[in-house]
Amino acid sequence: MTFFSEKSVTLQRRTYNYQLSTINDQRYRALLGLYIHIPFCRSRCAYCDFFSTTREAETERYVQALCCEIESRREELPHARVCTIYIGGGTPSLLSPTLLRRILDTVYTHYEVDPEAEVTMEMNPDDWPLSNSPRGGEDSITSEGKNENIGLAALPPTGGAGRGAINRISLGIQTFDDNLLRLIRRRHDSATAIQAVRRLQDAGITNISIDLIYGLPGQSLEQWEHDLDIAFSLGIQHLSAYALSYEPGTVLTRWRDEGRFTEVPEELSVTMYERLCQRAHEAGFEHYEISNFALPGYHSRHNSSYWTGAPYLGFGPGAHGYDGLRTRRANKPSLDEYLRCCGQCFQLETLTTTALYNEAVMCALRTARGIDLTSLANRFGQSRLDDLLHMAAPHLRAGRLILDADHLRLAENALMVSDDIISDLISL
Repeated sequence: MTFFSEKSVTLQRRTYNYQLSTINDQRYRALLGLYIHIPFCRSRCAYCDFFSTTREAETERYVQALCCEIESRREELPHARVCTIYIGGGTPSLLSPTLLRRILDTVYTHYEVDPEAEVTMEMNPDDWPLSNSPRGGEDSITSEGKNENIGLAALPPTGGAGRGAINRISLGIQTFDDNLLRLIRRRHDSATAIQAVRRLQDAGITNISIDLIYGLPGQSLEQWEHDLDIAFSLGIQHLSAYALSYEPGTVLTRWRDEGRFTEVPEELSVTMYERLCQRAHEAGFEHYEISNFALPGYHSRHNSSYWTGAPYLGFGPGAHGYDGLRTRRANKPSLDEYLRCCGQCFQLETLTTTALYNEAVMCALRTARGIDLTSLANRFGQSRLDDLLHMAAPHLRAGRLILDADHLRLAENALMVSDDIISDLISL
């Protein structure tokens, strides 16, 4: 991947801003998502391949550079209203409340933010300065046990709407099995994860999502059932559950390649997914995307914007953005470069019509709603729709795809083979 040099950044930015200035579609006034990347972690999990660093001493300098980028890019989509803010990582919960407030204050100062915006922050159960008191105070402690008076109440307002309110938490639990947690190098244990959910609820957070992973090395169906038992007993509103993916360069991939363990059989992984879908349905959760389940009214608005092709800006090293038309932006995944150029080292990609069509098909089929065929024809032409329906015909006859009014969607029993079906539908 080639990123723009400093000498070319000014010209590229002018070109990018000129392209963006031609946008007149009303949807850009109605919806804009912001993704804010916090790359710091205390240690690296065995399965993770996201851009992150353990250089926590750089947090002050990083936030200064991050706020500079956030401020400088306001005019990329000047008429848009921010409806979702997602602070991800890395581990955003490593930042002090003061630094988190500085980031959100910068956003609210320079962007038009909807009063009802969804503001999500990721956290780890063991990194958060949780307090025994919902209001923080003298008993608030950090994960190191130091009394620093930075409990949840010291953050930007939580649990409701308003300027800078964090109203949604995404908690990275992955599993409630202590042996598996140690294997994948998570620092928390099951008891800490459960306590974190309870304390967030005590602090007034009414929109809590947790992440789980299935298909972990040596994981049995009984262990997965135990994870689901606990998850659905906690009173959470949202669950994201992903099959373990062995990514190049990760510790788990190296261990697998060295023969330390074998992958969970595909048949067991499919059974785990089927049990997940069944248990979520029994708990009243809507299966609104292949890996995401929510109580009614609690789907992730931010992540949903990715699947519908809405515009969003990505801030921080390695963060991506999309103008909603055909231009993607990727910041260089380097902390040193980011600190030096404050987000001005980036790459732009102009998507072809075929690439846009393929993305629209792939993303829409991940959702319960499926592909809006009328919208697809209006956007890409009747011939594209005719080709899609022709390629979908064998899957429709086999019951893997369902044509419902003017929407084409995956059948529930075909979700685990969605990649194979989608590959048959996209254009080369």
